[in-house]
Amino acid sequence: MAKVIYLTESGLQKIKAELEHLRGVERPAISAQIAEARDKGDLSENAEYDAAKEAQGLLEMKIAKLEDTLANARIIDESRIDTGTVQILNKVKIKNTATAKVFEYTLVSENEANLKEGKLSIGTPIAKALLGKKQGDVVDVTVPSGKMQFEILEISI
Repeated sequence: MAKVIYLTESGLQKIKAELEHLRGVERPAISAQIAEARDKGDLSENAEYDAAKEAQGLLEMKIAKLEDTLANARIIDESRIDTGTVQILNKVKIKNTATAKVFEYTLVSENEANLKEGKLSIGTPIAKALLGKKQGDVVDVTVPSGKMQFEILEISI
């Protein structure tokens, strides 16, 4: 059974655009490289041909992965998101109780995660610990560097 992947509408559009680019631009470019390398003669000692074939294999694998993602994608209805407890697509402001540093993250699916934009994957230890908790709760998180404790300051959309 395939794993369901939750996406926002913008995340879905981003994946569709990338897939279209790979199919419409990258795939023909690699086909042209293969044809050019093939025209140079002996394929058994042709490094350009081998490199182009390898690039084609990697591209096809990436295309297949994106197609699989789209096939298993479920769009999240942003109008039905509740801020009573932490859940996917919530913006959560947390404070590290040891250092008093405050962080703000939006919890998103693995495909949309981007720490530079403040988008934290729901698969991370911090996000897993926060899911289902309420404002004011203190959560213990086991991360690779040890245990951390966060207080949930605010939950918003």
